Amino acid sequence: MPKTDMTLDRINDLLAQAKKAGADDADAVYVEGTSLSVAQRLGKMEKLERSEGADLGLRVLIGKKQAVVSSSDTSDAALAELVERAVAMAKNAPEDPYCGIADPSELAESFNVEALELCEPGEVDQDKLIEWASACEEAARSVDGITNSEGSEAGWGRHQITLAATNGFANSYAGSGSHISVSVLAGTGTGMERDYDYDSAVFSTDLRDPVDIGKKAAEKTLRRLNPRKVKSAQVPVIYDPRVSASIVGHLSSAINGSGIARGTSFLLDAMGSEIFAPHINIIDDPHRKRGLRSKPFDAEGVANQKRHLIENGVLKTWIMDLRSARQLGLKSTGNASRGAGSLPGPSTTNLYMDPGTISPEDMIKDIKSGLYITEMIGSSVNGVTGDYSRGASGYWIENGELAYPVSEITVAGNLKDMFKTVVPANDLTFKYGTNAPTLRIDGMTLAGQ
Repeated sequence: MPKTDMTLDRINDLLAQAKKAGADDADAVYVEGTSLSVAQRLGKMEKLERSEGADLGLRVLIGKKQAVVSSSDTSDAALAELVERAVAMAKNAPEDPYCGIADPSELAESFNVEALELCEPGEVDQDKLIEWASACEEAARSVDGITNSEGSEAGWGRHQITLAATNGFANSYAGSGSHISVSVLAGTGTGMERDYDYDSAVFSTDLRDPVDIGKKAAEKTLRRLNPRKVKSAQVPVIYDPRVSASIVGHLSSAINGSGIARGTSFLLDAMGSEIFAPHINIIDDPHRKRGLRSKPFDAEGVANQKRHLIENGVLKTWIMDLRSARQLGLKSTGNASRGAGSLPGPSTTNLYMDPGTISPEDMIKDIKSGLYITEMIGSSVNGVTGDYSRGASGYWIENGELAYPVSEITVAGNLKDMFKTVVPANDLTFKYGTNAPTLRIDGMTLAGQ
């Protein structure tokens, strides 16, 4: 981690300066981090980068006006200027009747950061990252039929977040993460195809074997050779776990408190309604052990907890920070996030759909004709109406089996209808911030030839 003298005492002194300069309330977030990454292509090193940095964000509130300023300079003179600028901006800002820091009763008081295992001890050095990237690309290129490589990359990083406010909140936590990825090509000329594989984890010891990642990337690439086009039809669609999380992501966007408060969501009137089948549960869990987006408290110091967004098919809550909750006459769900230079806004943490009981193989068995999607291109999703249209590629399903690769397809429907017919498989893994098992959605419209 970069060395810093921005202790909690100094941050609290900064808040005291802001109040002395005319602020009614203030909060500050300090983010410092270190990252290291390497990349190679065709066996040659292309990148070796290390970065260390820190940013301080100060928000001041005067009545119902607020302003945020940020700086990477934490000298006494720079902090004095930061306070002066923030207060001057807040005085001239438009009024926001819903802004404000948390009431002390809403603050996180007891939490066990160590139990979350957010940060692995030590540092992954460059030699280890080089070893991972090299092994991964070599494994991919060693597979017969692979003709070129877009390269492999391995990286590690650690960050520490400190949050303090004039309501008495003052705490910090650290997190780490590592990743390995590779992308290779097969075929020649206009018949070339590419694919990739990737893994990430909070603890580097939880990463998959780099050789396995490389082999899987090669296998996926070779399976995509000689894709066909298919005729337009209405068929069942299977979403591979690489893309199934996007369906859960569309839900989180639709129930984001900011959009609900503005009245711009197709689920505006759906609270308490059954919008999925009764066996569907979708959960946001900020306290998942070694979760990629786990945190002991939210960006406003508000207590957070595991919540069912969808429970037995029923929409149970919006995703809210303090501001959107006040607009809706509700309480924050502890989902605020922010950067050093931005205001808080609602966002999910470790979001996932519970797995079902059927295997992906059995899920496909009864499909005479259908589409198995492994990649999505572009996005046209109307958040107001729920209309859905996305480019896709993958494999055509015939008589219950993957028959041949297909490309240049548009998949369309309406998210309200899609949510109702989602069926999850039993293969949930936690690989991203948002995760879902293999999903089946019947009755999707394909636009092909």
